[in-house]
Amino acid sequence: MPAPASRSDRLDALRGLAIVWMAAFHFSFDLNHFGWIRQDFYRDPVWTWQRTCIVSLFLFCAGGGQALAVLAGQGARRFWRRWAQVAGCALLVSAGSWFMFPNSWISFGVLHGIAVMLLLLRLGLPRLPAPVLLGLAALAIAAPSLLQSPLFDTRWTNWVGLITHKPVTEDYVPVLPWLGVMLLGFVVTRARPALWNGPAPRPLAVLGRWSLSFYMLHQPVLIGALMAVQALKGS
Repeated sequence: MPAPASRSDRLDALRGLAIVWMAAFHFSFDLNHFGWIRQDFYRDPVWTWQRTCIVSLFLFCAGGGQALAVLAGQGARRFWRRWAQVAGCALLVSAGSWFMFPNSWISFGVLHGIAVMLLLLRLGLPRLPAPVLLGLAALAIAAPSLLQSPLFDTRWTNWVGLITHKPVTEDYVPVLPWLGVMLLGFVVTRARPALWNGPAPRPLAVLGRWSLSFYMLHQPVLIGALMAVQALKGS
């Protein structure tokens, strides 16, 4: 039997859907930042739950994608090349957010989290059986509510996720509880890779294949466009 393909149009389309949702969310956030709408993106459940769902979709897809890569026998060179791209983009996000939001810059956002979690998935967890991985996923999701400590409230330690209060930052995706979501995507896909077989909306699938590039470019484009409109209105 041939090894499963390392990519799936359906999984890419699901990631593409998350990207479209993320772009709409960020556009609303940018409108709020420029004062064109008034919303509380940090406390209003309408927005906080959307963020949770978007991040969950991204991490579930990342776990699924890693499972397909493992099943297809993806080589270390390809993994490390992609990992370096994610880690490098995470550093760029930190630098760009420090320039725009110096008091709430992103020290450990979604790309930082994905980079660390991919290491865990690549370097040991794939060898574990599904029941153990599901147990680890449940522990990861529950841990922030059970094992909080002030030791994890600094920028150097909050990446773990066992914080007593959320840090002041524009994006925060710590290893715990989010590793649990990525593990679920990995376990489901490893057990049932055929779930991702079949056709999918082509535009979303293409977008999902270029998710990292879109992620890095969409905010500069949106913010630049809004700044241009604002400048034209003021002239």
